[in-house]
Amino acid sequence: MCDNHLPENSGKKPVTPRTDEEKTAVLNRLKRIEGQVRGIQKMVENDRYCVDVLVQISAINNAMNKVGYSLLERHTHHCVADAIKQGEGEEAIDELMKVIQQFSK
Repeated sequence: MCDNHLPENSGKKPVTPRTDEEKTAVLNRLKRIEGQVRGIQKMVENDRYCVDVLVQISAINNAMNKVGYSLLERHTHHCVADAIKQGEGEEAIDELMKVIQQFSK
């Protein structure tokens, strides 16, 4: 594994598990995005104008970023903050910076 990449599955668990409300909100957003992706597939099948397809792809990218930033914020407030309190802040901050770099590509 290259130092610039994070593992696909770290094997770690959140310090504070997501509440049912948080899970529902994230899952609903992802299901909405999934529906948008299916819509784009149909647009391609129906030979829709390229710009129309690209606009929808941009909307999906924005929606995914919004979900990602939401999860990133939660991770920072819970997992990273807890690691700092436990004296393991350097490792948590390094991991956070890697995920931010990965996310912002």
